[in-house]
Amino acid sequence: MNGPDDTRLAFLAETFRLLGDPTRLRVLLTCLDGPVAVGEIARRTGASQPLVSHHLRLLRGARLVRGQRQARQVFYEADDAHVRDMLRDMLDHAGEHD
Repeated sequence: MNGPDDTRLAFLAETFRLLGDPTRLRVLLTCLDGPVAVGEIARRTGASQPLVSHHLRLLRGARLVRGQRQARQVFYEADDAHVRDMLRDMLDHAGEHD
């Protein structure tokens, strides 16, 4: 079996680099269980709304979250089941004991 091509490998490396920021990771984890507004993400993570918006822009660019406008607010959620499963699996892995 051959490994991923260079384009996919670069995308994966960039994705993991993005997830290396604890605040950004908290923002993404907040979006796992369904659509949530930017203000609520800020409240749950303790980050400022401008900082949350910045992180969401980066996460959208990496296809990790998607946003849907409803009236004057945008609600964000994990982009798809792959993202949700990957993060939940990694959380489970982090909680395992040797």
